[in-house]
Amino acid sequence: MYILRLRPVAFFVIQQVMKNTHELIIKNGRFFDGQGNASVIRHVAVRDGIVTAISEQPLDERGVRVIDATDRWVMPGFLDTHTHYEAELMSEPGIRESVRHGVTTVITGSCSLSMVYSDSLDCADLYSRVEALPYEPVLNILNKGKDWNGPEGWIQHLQNKPLGPNVASMLGHSDVRASVMGLGRATRNERPTSEERQRMVAMLEDALDAGFVGMSTMTNPWDKLSGDRFRSRSLPSTYASWREYGWFHKVLRRAGRVLQSAPNLNTKVNMVRFFGASGGFLWRKPLKTTLISAADCKSTTWLHPLFRGVTRFVNWILGAKLRWQAIPRDFELYADGIDLVVFEEFGAGAEAMHLAEEVERNELLKTEAYRRRFRKDFEKKYSPRIWHRDFYDLHIVGCPDVSTVGKSVGEVADEREIHPCDAFLDLVVVHGKEFRWKTTIANHRPEVLEKMLAATDVHIGFADSGAHLRNMAFYNFPLLLLKRARDAEGQPNPFMSVERAVHRLTAEPAEWFGLDAGILEVGARADMAIINPSGLNDDLFAYHEAPIQAMGGLRRMVRRNDLAVSATIIGGRLAFQEGQFTDEYGQERFGRFLRADVVDREPIERPQEALALSA
Repeated sequence: MYILRLRPVAFFVIQQVMKNTHELIIKNGRFFDGQGNASVIRHVAVRDGIVTAISEQPLDERGVRVIDATDRWVMPGFLDTHTHYEAELMSEPGIRESVRHGVTTVITGSCSLSMVYSDSLDCADLYSRVEALPYEPVLNILNKGKDWNGPEGWIQHLQNKPLGPNVASMLGHSDVRASVMGLGRATRNERPTSEERQRMVAMLEDALDAGFVGMSTMTNPWDKLSGDRFRSRSLPSTYASWREYGWFHKVLRRAGRVLQSAPNLNTKVNMVRFFGASGGFLWRKPLKTTLISAADCKSTTWLHPLFRGVTRFVNWILGAKLRWQAIPRDFELYADGIDLVVFEEFGAGAEAMHLAEEVERNELLKTEAYRRRFRKDFEKKYSPRIWHRDFYDLHIVGCPDVSTVGKSVGEVADEREIHPCDAFLDLVVVHGKEFRWKTTIANHRPEVLEKMLAATDVHIGFADSGAHLRNMAFYNFPLLLLKRARDAEGQPNPFMSVERAVHRLTAEPAEWFGLDAGILEVGARADMAIINPSGLNDDLFAYHEAPIQAMGGLRRMVRRNDLAVSATIIGGRLAFQEGQFTDEYGQERFGRFLRADVVDREPIERPQEALALSA
């Protein structure tokens, strides 16, 4: 009788021993750990959002969801380190356009712009024109949803949302300056008082204590405010003195966090200051500095190699930690009419951009006096620029006058026997935003681009995701780098291995920004992308559009090839598979806020079987 009574207990124990310890298995995939090690065929198991096994031998699949990754690549989810997703996170926190391309972590707060401290109206004025977002929808989103003030409030706001990817944040200098000084004073050549200085520094320290990865500033004056109050003033950060920047540099350096900024493209002289600020010498720690952007511009092909050469020298001699941001493809821009940031480069272009109403703007564009100013500014040979300003390299892709489609504006001007500037302005006046065109401003030489992408002083990622919705679409930049690396494998001297490309998209940026991400190993959070290499084809460059309801139905420019990403997994949960999001996605929280320099790995008890298989 005693033995019989033990049988149910023994049976229960045996059940628990035999019970599968995994929830998800990805089997037979070519496994990349994110750290650059050689890829191998492995089976990966996940439980409670954590990688529990990476095995050479097959794993027990009983009662487990299984993804067969045969002929697929299994790797850490990608990091998008330059985004402007703040407003979109409030309205559509799934951030689907990034996640469908294998991105599992995004960093917000770039270019001095965050929504941490400023009120809704100021945030709309700061963001809309700079990032080419529709003003009224952005303001409506903010008025309905901005219920926080301060870094912990921003974090809690995100944690309460059905967040898609993981999110990390930088604090924007323009946000801080406008909040403390008021947007009006912050956009004049006025210095903050001693008390205001202390408040701004304290705001940054609070953000870093909360786990923000660093601070973004802006020294390029081309970025302008929207709204009616201070329209066309440059961003608040551009009015700061270098001494003011230095207050924040000191805090960032001490904390080991990141400065993200952009040089003044009018003069480019302040690049010397960035080099000096990043340098570490004698007792001073280097300042991690990432600048926008590394690009082989058509307008100044000599500038990129010069800056890159000086950067290598400064990083070596001064012990600096300076990196440039880059995208792994030609820098192609689209525009509707005259609505494109490159027109902010010169006076007559900025004069037209200042007028928000199309009717008022068209009246200006029709006047002969304005056209003379436009042509004079446009044709200045030695004015600062990133746009090549060649109307023969500006191609019409949409227009009610179908006879112009497929031609360059220069060709249309020749047919009409008028100056190309007049032909362009005529098309804008007659057809407005229905006149759509494109041009490539940089990265037009593949051999130069590949050298840049392989350089150690360059980060992959200047996607501007969430911004310039009608102008560019670089959401799939990780897939473009993988394609380039895969295509180079058969060449005599490939510029980069696939393993190195994965590292550049995952562990490398994660380590730079101090985030617990980008690596697949036992105990790591299970953020993964499963890639179909046969989908890394020219369809990655195909043009598509998709409406954003929260932005008034504006049709976002996208480039999609859902064959390339077989699945995206966030926190161990399947978010996207074979072109479709799961039913739970967008309804439940998948990602989390990632705090810098915090290893956010939940302690787990790993079965001995899993430990043995992971060896």
